[in-house]
Amino acid sequence: MEEKKLDINSIIGFLLIFGILMYMLWQNQPTPEELEAQEKAKQEQVEAETKVKEQQNIAVTTAEDFVVSSETDSLQLVALQNKLGAFAYSATRASKEETTVESDLLALTFSNKGGYLSEVRLKDYVDFKDNPIYIIKDNNAGFNINFGTTDSRILNTKDLYFEPSVTKNGDVTVVSMKLKVSESKFLEYRYELKQGDYMMDFTIRSQGLSDVINSSQDINLDWNIKTYRHAKSISYENRYTELVYEYEGGKDDYLGQRELSEDKAEDVTYVAFKQHFFTSILLTDTPFKSAVLESRNLVQNEDVDTVYTKAMAVKLPLEFKGGEINQSMNWYYGPSDYKILKAYDRNLDEIVPLGWGIFGWINKHLFIPFFAFLGGFLPYGIAIIVMTISIKLLMSFVQYKQFLSQAKLKILKPELDEIREKYKDNKMKAQQETMALQTKAGASPMAGCIPALIQLPVFYALFQFFPSAFDLRQKPFLWAEDLSSYDTIMELPFKIPFYGDHVSLFPLLASIAIFFYMQLTTGQNMQSQPQQEGMPDMGKMMKYMMYFSPIMMLFFFNNYASGLSLYYFVSNLISIGIILVIKNFILDEDKIHAQIQEKKKKPRKESRFQQKMKEMMEQAEKQKQIQQNQKRK
Repeated sequence: MEEKKLDINSIIGFLLIFGILMYMLWQNQPTPEELEAQEKAKQEQVEAETKVKEQQNIAVTTAEDFVVSSETDSLQLVALQNKLGAFAYSATRASKEETTVESDLLALTFSNKGGYLSEVRLKDYVDFKDNPIYIIKDNNAGFNINFGTTDSRILNTKDLYFEPSVTKNGDVTVVSMKLKVSESKFLEYRYELKQGDYMMDFTIRSQGLSDVINSSQDINLDWNIKTYRHAKSISYENRYTELVYEYEGGKDDYLGQRELSEDKAEDVTYVAFKQHFFTSILLTDTPFKSAVLESRNLVQNEDVDTVYTKAMAVKLPLEFKGGEINQSMNWYYGPSDYKILKAYDRNLDEIVPLGWGIFGWINKHLFIPFFAFLGGFLPYGIAIIVMTISIKLLMSFVQYKQFLSQAKLKILKPELDEIREKYKDNKMKAQQETMALQTKAGASPMAGCIPALIQLPVFYALFQFFPSAFDLRQKPFLWAEDLSSYDTIMELPFKIPFYGDHVSLFPLLASIAIFFYMQLTTGQNMQSQPQQEGMPDMGKMMKYMMYFSPIMMLFFFNNYASGLSLYYFVSNLISIGIILVIKNFILDEDKIHAQIQEKKKKPRKESRFQQKMKEMMEQAEKQKQIQQNQKRK
């Protein structure tokens, strides 16, 4: 076979074809104007795609799974319809942006996703580190409505994007968050923020959703929060952080301080997630039929768990009447200040733990108004001292009666010892004679107990008052930087169990004052109380109490509010002064002894109680004699 070779004619042909192709490319190349137009068209296409992406960010449980682009609109809408049904309309129009409004008291940020508050800042307050007070921030709180749809879907509003609008009408700012099915069909959260007010009007309403929301399924409102730490002592703050609620026409209750507390209630009119000095409250004039409440303690280790105190949650049913939801409510985000809460006249003052019964009455009608009056023109530390002096002077007659009773028993002690010695073999008879002598002399031990009992309501009321006094928050006095928290004069390099890692001076001073006070009072009691055979040594017990009580005070109050320790310090100093004045300048033991002798000579009519006691003792004595006679036989 003849071998083919590349001849000169073939080479010329290839060169001619290459030249023709190059000429055609040169003839068809774009002009500079055409290149500029192409570049502009590309830029417009990129901008259009970016705009589409921004407008079509989706608010569904898996909204982030969708990639928005102009080339996949139809596919995306189909996917949204499958996920959200009717609410796909709102999803394609919403964005992930936030809405911010302010009043003179509150700075609020609403998340378009969920339509709820993502930040609540109280503008007038800072925490113990001078940081702003946030009740809500960084997803520590949630608000959600869970409902079923007529096309068999279960949706959560916390995962859906709302369309916001803000309008102002004088001092009122209205924030409307709408979750839309169409322009005329939507679920709306409506907030009305007023100047000079911590309370907002809040309404949940639907329009035209009777054919969208399944009325046969429960519609539940879920509200929860993890409460931030705001105070120096997290244990002290946590002790006064709790879930409080009102139910059944004005009754109020709280979940307590257990590790996990749960409860159910009916006809609930408000739920408060109360922190020590700040609180979040959801109120309604139309009671929720029921509520499921939960509180969980988040502080397991005070050295580690230092951000949150408690996690609290409530589940409330929403009614679907006439094919629509319409629930008018209020939000309160502000101080746990008795005066502010009381002014709303909606029983919110019960959120502040002032004590039950007579203790709360004393605080509300005596101590709070009096302390507010003193605080109006005195520094708060001085106001505590003046208030303490006033209370102690008012109660001084009680101390006088108590000390007088102890003095009488002390004077009668030799005669009482003689009676016990005389009837040492007949204890019942000894008791009868002892009672008879005390009655004639007017020196019953009960006379000393009754004044002590009278002081108990005042003591307990003040114990509740000082930790709840919002006015003391961050008010300094002497070395104490904050009368609502513990004072510190020394930081310890280690932690003492039940005491802490610091030394507080006010509890130390209060403990010393209690020791000297108990020396005066307990010493008097020890002298007036004779030792009875077969009975515990009361003298030793009182002596132990004299040392135990100050130590207990020192440990117990080292982490308590310095204002409370200041009160106990001043109170015991005044008590010591009153006792010394009574002992040295008012009571004359010789005169009292003479009065007792005069009373013993006069016939004294016994009270019904004394007569009954005497009869019971005589019957017991007769029964004892009968038993002894039977044994002898």
